[in-house]
Amino acid sequence: MEGSGIKALRILVVEDDFLIGSLLSDMLAEMGHNVCAVAATEADAVASAEVLAPDLVIADARLRVGSGIAAVRRILLGGPVAHIFISGERRLAVPQGAPLLLKPFSRAALMHAMARVLTQAGAD
Repeated sequence: MEGSGIKALRILVVEDDFLIGSLLSDMLAEMGHNVCAVAATEADAVASAEVLAPDLVIADARLRVGSGIAAVRRILLGGPVAHIFISGERRLAVPQGAPLLLKPFSRAALMHAMARVLTQAGAD
């Protein structure tokens, strides 16, 4: 959207910090996307993905309850879904090929990561 060349997406945000989840949701909405849910736990993320079938999952790698990485692994058991991890930790190991955005990140960095993962998935 807004010159990014990415179609409007249904996005599941997995973030246990309410403020960060809200800010990310607002940023995505301003980009023309639909945040279908914000899940704060691994279990909620998996359940939301099963019901809502998002085009993209943006997941905090570490959650207070569960793991964003584990949530994405479980979601992928149902089929391929484009995904991006976010974290405040530089030395975090994420699955090979998955983009990792370090907090705080810019709108441009988010757009770049989204374009990259959607191109890899053949979804844009």
